[in-house]
Amino acid sequence: MIDRNIYDVIVIGSGIAGLNVANSLRDKKVLVVCKENSWDCNTFYAQGGIAVPVDESDINSHIEDTISAGAGLCDRKAVRVLCEDGLRAVRDLIDRGCPFDRNEKGEILYTKEAAHSRNRIIHSGGDATGREVHRFLMSENKSGLLYNSTVTELLIEDDICHGVRVWHNNELRNYYAKAVVIASGGVGSIYEYHTNSKTISGELQGICLEKGLELRDMQMMQFHPTVFIHSLGARKQLLTEALRGEGAHIVDADGKRFLFEYDDRGELSPRSLVSRAIFEHKKKSGKEVYLDLSMFDKEFFKKRFPTIYFNLKDLGYNLPEDRVPISPAFHYAMGGIKTDLDGRVSGMKNLYAVGEVANTRVHGANRLASNSLLEGLVFSKRAVENIKKEKFDFEIKEFDLKEETLIKSGDKEIKNELRKLMWESAGIVRSRAKLENTLIKIDSFLDRDIGKFLKLRLKTSRNIVKSTIYQKESLGACYIID
Repeated sequence: MIDRNIYDVIVIGSGIAGLNVANSLRDKKVLVVCKENSWDCNTFYAQGGIAVPVDESDINSHIEDTISAGAGLCDRKAVRVLCEDGLRAVRDLIDRGCPFDRNEKGEILYTKEAAHSRNRIIHSGGDATGREVHRFLMSENKSGLLYNSTVTELLIEDDICHGVRVWHNNELRNYYAKAVVIASGGVGSIYEYHTNSKTISGELQGICLEKGLELRDMQMMQFHPTVFIHSLGARKQLLTEALRGEGAHIVDADGKRFLFEYDDRGELSPRSLVSRAIFEHKKKSGKEVYLDLSMFDKEFFKKRFPTIYFNLKDLGYNLPEDRVPISPAFHYAMGGIKTDLDGRVSGMKNLYAVGEVANTRVHGANRLASNSLLEGLVFSKRAVENIKKEKFDFEIKEFDLKEETLIKSGDKEIKNELRKLMWESAGIVRSRAKLENTLIKIDSFLDRDIGKFLKLRLKTSRNIVKSTIYQKESLGACYIID
């Protein structure tokens, strides 16, 4: 069995970072592990686009915009890598045939989003950039795809990761490799309101904690300000920042553009400021907050933002005429598994993490809009370059298939309570008293007879809460009132 299940590289996750790793290792035997289907990832749902320097002269400006949004926590070297390598990576993606929206002259279209000093976001399919990029990367993929498979364990001994254990088709399986790349995304499903794929729930972060691997900056959780949350289902309808970049207004029930009371950039303020302003204005005024799209021509809107147009039409909205009620929701984890700039997990010899699951401090305390897909491209490529030059000369060790019970009765109720607790205590505005109470509650859940999947979510949540408690003052997306 072990001979049949040995690969050169195992990739956990099928978003932009994971697929880019697999597609860049065509001379290797690669297995991509998908929790459900390949499109059940945050990349697929990304709307706005990819932020990238327009040309070499724009690199320094993109760097400064990223650092300014990151509120002092960015690693400048990581940001320079993002912007310099990013320009080459996106040009390569375009040259390979990935479709991006163009004008009548065939020139790539650029739009603007909050906290960018100029138009530098390219998009595809109007507001379906993630879906189109994902579709293109899947068309290039030649690696094996293991669907409906949840990773339950990293098979680690003596600082070497020999592979992964997965739950697949109601049975446990071990898969082995010389290198393992974690590209599993963030933590969205541990929050009550979020924009993430339902498969993104922080288990891999929990496994890393169990293995003694460092998570860094987990207090830095970003909330997207413009989300339609009045829909059924855990994942809420994102309303891309490009709407505001192209002129949409945020107003209250009286039509007042109140954001200017909080920051003179109004709708183009950084996400953390806009989210907090909406949260506080709703609480203070008791009024609903809306996205006003009435300035758009209808035909232009349908072409530029087709995903939003048709999704909201199905819910009874006539866009752009109707105002859309909005609220912030969890969107992106700046914190994650600590890595170097080549994606190597600290303290490990052959384990990598790339994309949202990783932390290089490229985003600092608040990610600049549309830098996420760029991050996935850049750091996955750097990990590949490192894998190609490394000599993994160890012998793969076979592991037993023993595992804790993964799901137990009562887990669902605790999971739902956890989501509510995390939203109320580790959300947009946080208080130390609520955080302390949540920590006590999480510890009490961990003392119960629960399944492993829930335990991993709880451990990740606990790390977010503890990291916030240790944060001495508000910074970026981590806003503490006491």
